Amino acid sequence: ACSEFSQTSCEECLKNVSCLWCYTSNTCMDYPVRSIFPSSSLCSLSNARWGVCWMNFEALIIAMAVVAGIILLSIAVCCCYCCYCRGRSRRPDEEEEQLARKREERRLQSLQRKHERKVKQDEIRKKYGLLQDSDNPYSRFEND
Repeated sequence: ACSEFSQTSCEECLKNVSCLWCYTSNTCMDYPVRSIFPSSSLCSLSNARWGVCWMNFEALIIAMAVVAGIILLSIAVCCCYCCYCRGRSRRPDEEEEQLARKREERRLQSLQRKHERKVKQDEIRKKYGLLQDSDNPYSRFEND
């Protein structure tokens, strides 16, 4: 069916999607579906047209390869960016845990120092007789 459009125009030939136009011989032929690219014995890639007349098959292959490369590259960049963001989102949790641990350690140290100060103050009060009786903290103050 494609051979009927030979010696007409590229536009007429390519109205049928299964046709391939060759500019060197001005022939319209069936696209060789068994092979991905048409062989050079049929028509050279720079003179073959498929789909549109303004772009040769060679440029079409290069353009499709560039588009596929850009898509793959953008997918890879997105994956790397997502992995990086996921890694960054975990770090603050770890940092928060570390800060909480340090805060708890400082609190415990503060309590320990407070206890040590109380023990020293009690010793001083005991030495000078100022330590009140813990059994009866409300004892009467006596003037001697």
